[in-house]
Amino acid sequence: MIGHLRGQLLVKKPNAVILDVHGVGYEVHIPLTSFYELPSEGSEVALKIHTHVREDALTLFGFHSQREKDFFLKLVSISGIGPKLAISILSGAQVEELAQAIADGNLARLTAVPGVGRKTAERLVLELKSQVAPFLVSDQVESARDVAKPSALEEDILSALVNLGYPRNSAEKALSTVLRSAECERTFEEVLRSTLKRLAG
Repeated sequence: MIGHLRGQLLVKKPNAVILDVHGVGYEVHIPLTSFYELPSEGSEVALKIHTHVREDALTLFGFHSQREKDFFLKLVSISGIGPKLAISILSGAQVEELAQAIADGNLARLTAVPGVGRKTAERLVLELKSQVAPFLVSDQVESARDVAKPSALEEDILSALVNLGYPRNSAEKALSTVLRSAECERTFEEVLRSTLKRLAG
């Protein structure tokens, strides 16, 4: 099964793309939310892929993020929701908006998505309400958490502490406590001294 494709974006449409991977053109169906994230035609792009196999067809569905693909898989696990309807649902709102509507049992918001009637909306809430918590935080917030790195001062102090034999996790916790408490001047010597006291205590 194809789970990931990286190649040149030959054709870009709101509901599908053609991706050239080493001379082979793959047609991949995408939600509108992924379309908005795509670069211009001719650029390199990577998509998370779900391969849907039937007796008479093999269809590829692509997503800009693993988060979208994971939510898509939740949708198609529900009886009566096939991949095309799942793509349509994802096209109607951001993942976290859909997850919030499901968590709140907001049928009005769900039925505003094209292709979703009241019965489908009720099924979404019934089947997924207990499973959407991981999707309630946006990609942007998660990305910001991922890229949050120590400052140069913090990194220097952590490096010094590790070289002194302290475990990095313990050093990070002690340093974080010192910085939050603002108990000393933010100079290398002062912060290092205070952090050592925390670790020793």
